[in-house]
Amino acid sequence: MKLIVSYLRKAWHWLTSMRTALALLFLLALAAIPGSLLPQRDLNESNVTDFIESHGKVAEIYDKLQLFDVFSSIWFQAIFILLMISLVGCIIPRSWEHYKAWKTPPTRAPKYLDKMPLHAEGHSEHSPEEIEEATRKLLKKWRVSETSAEDDRAGLKSFSAERGYARELCNLIFHVALVAILVTVAAGRLVNYEGQVIVVTESGSQGKEASLEQSTEFCNTSTSNYDSFRAGSLFDGTGLHPFCFVAHDFTADYLDNGQAEMFTSNVSYAEGDDIYTDHSSWKDYELRVNHPLRLSHNRVYLQGHGYAPTVTVEWPNGEKRTQTIQFRPDDMVRFLSSGVMRFDPPAGMYPDLFERRQNQIAIQGLFAPTAQWSGENGQLLTSAYPGLTDPALAIDIYRGDAGLDTGTAQSIFDLDSSLVHSGQLQKIDRVNLSQNESVTLDDGTKVTFNGASQFANYQISYDPFQKWVLVSALLMLVSLVGSLVIKRRRIWVRISPAADGGTDIQMGGLARTDRAGWSEEFYAVHRALLELPDPDEVEEDEIWVED
Repeated sequence: MKLIVSYLRKAWHWLTSMRTALALLFLLALAAIPGSLLPQRDLNESNVTDFIESHGKVAEIYDKLQLFDVFSSIWFQAIFILLMISLVGCIIPRSWEHYKAWKTPPTRAPKYLDKMPLHAEGHSEHSPEEIEEATRKLLKKWRVSETSAEDDRAGLKSFSAERGYARELCNLIFHVALVAILVTVAAGRLVNYEGQVIVVTESGSQGKEASLEQSTEFCNTSTSNYDSFRAGSLFDGTGLHPFCFVAHDFTADYLDNGQAEMFTSNVSYAEGDDIYTDHSSWKDYELRVNHPLRLSHNRVYLQGHGYAPTVTVEWPNGEKRTQTIQFRPDDMVRFLSSGVMRFDPPAGMYPDLFERRQNQIAIQGLFAPTAQWSGENGQLLTSAYPGLTDPALAIDIYRGDAGLDTGTAQSIFDLDSSLVHSGQLQKIDRVNLSQNESVTLDDGTKVTFNGASQFANYQISYDPFQKWVLVSALLMLVSLVGSLVIKRRRIWVRISPAADGGTDIQMGGLARTDRAGWSEEFYAVHRALLELPDPDEVEEDEIWVED
């Protein structure tokens, strides 16, 4: 039993040593690297699925090692918990030791002050009592203890002064702030939520006849209002803070080479019960990149943008269906984008549900905001510029079961390839369309490309611990500077009456840490005590004696 207790005690001392804490901190940073290099499920599960499909056995091994769930993995959490225990185990005993040192009077002067790293001697015409009073005044900002001649090691009246206790205090505050950062970040990940919503902000280059009334309003009243949403494990989805905003526009500024310079979106917003008032009374805000809208609890960021083409399908009986769907930017420089549209035919044309499902229209292809045609026959579509100047579509048109009535989720960017391979969807045409151009299919159905709108991607974030992370980080930075700047130092002053009158003074100084810059302070005290002039103002042979 004693052996077990001994091993446990050694393990505890090892875990709570500063060396172990530093090693665990480095290990935690090392463990976070896979989380930044590999796709993570909590950010984008589809990217993880694609990565596993494309990398085979290696990706399966990664998955078993939880490298796609790094920050929620067992091994990452184990390192995190060990680091917390180690830091707390370091801080508590060091805090107690610092408190005891702070309460303990400065140590008595050593017998031989001339052996100290800093040493100075001198003679003053003032009496010992006057020198004692002057010493007290000079060292009033120091922690001072006086030793009588009976208790002094050299049998003379002496003063012991120490300064720089704040260095260790700053060091402790630094470690406490580091723990606070880890705790607040972890707590924030438990209760935070973050969601993205795409809003089509304007009619863009669409014709008036083809443009639709797009909803440009978003309300933070339900998680179902988000296009994507993720939250901490303690957030149940019922604690949303109600607010709404209306996106009036989106503006992208580009350089001549097509590089984006700034994104801007003008919005109007309201919080709480004000969301039920008229929109004219809502507050206005110019939302820009790195200039989020800061609400009482949430922040709204302008993350990115893209284009949403508008296509109208007109069936032979004259009925029309028009859709404006956002396409995924595949080229983030010139915004060549890809996407899918699905159209259900009018119920009157196909009363039978099965027949109606066999005549759905699916469109898949590319969109370019500024078309540039290349290839042998000039049929290959690329984008020459990210601005919306000459939009065009290059699409494949399918007819058949597009999966609209299956009850399963469908990607808005890709068709289900199994439907094509099984023959449920059959390609009936491949066309290139400029704005307002149309193509008529074999059954008389007309497909028209009306133009495109811009959409903006807004991110809504909530983290009640973010401000405490900031406070902890600032506190850690300030305390780190203090621990580097403040020096722990000691001064001893020994006073003895001179045989021919006056007082002989002997001083010693010791830096507990780094003595750089400390000697000037020591000799300044010495000059003031002996009423000597500044050494820059006298000749060298007039300066005090120093060893």
